[in-house]
Amino acid sequence: MVQIAPSILSADFTRLGDEIRAAERGGAGLIHVDVMDGHFVPNITIGPMVVKAARRATALPLDCHLMITDPDRYIEDFSRAGASMISVHVEAVAHLHRTVTLIKEHGCKAGVAINPATPLADVEEILPFVDYCLVMSVNPGFGGQSFISTALDKISRLRDMIDIRALNVQIEVDGGIDSDNIAAVVRSGARWIVAGTAVFGQGHAEEATRALREAAMVPLTV
Repeated sequence: MVQIAPSILSADFTRLGDEIRAAERGGAGLIHVDVMDGHFVPNITIGPMVVKAARRATALPLDCHLMITDPDRYIEDFSRAGASMISVHVEAVAHLHRTVTLIKEHGCKAGVAINPATPLADVEEILPFVDYCLVMSVNPGFGGQSFISTALDKISRLRDMIDIRALNVQIEVDGGIDSDNIAAVVRSGARWIVAGTAVFGQGHAEEATRALREAAMVPLTV
């Protein structure tokens, strides 16, 4: 089942609760939280306090994407704030299995994220231990970027890696997704679709979320 995961990075933070609830009415399945530290990526965004506020606004799973150096220091904080899922970047973590285990010990689904220029070989060994793999289709750090089209082949190859090994791992994709390319992303094998500007940048989050869900309803070939 395809799930739309609106990213609050693009939301109006003066109306965060209303924005989240509007996306939920439009059929969002997850709420995506982009956490940036100004070190691993060239931007600073939000921390556990915003996750705690978002948790009060919705019962949907909160999908926390940690684009930060040394994420182990903050996993407990995000878990306590209400995160349901936590993903960390393979490029930022020295002992990935240890970090994934720590996420699960704190009661969250564990994901591993991979940047556009990072080869799939870097996540091959961790796949049996995670719940999902987040494929970045832009270089992380800022919202509103254009989709990198080579991500489609990468998603397809990751889908094959997962299916050949009969793993129960979801593929999430984040970056530049809108109603024009979401069908191609789904056909490539992704089932969790992150969208920020395409949801909250349109002025009507409920209608925009619904439009994305409709655009994603394509015959699934994988």
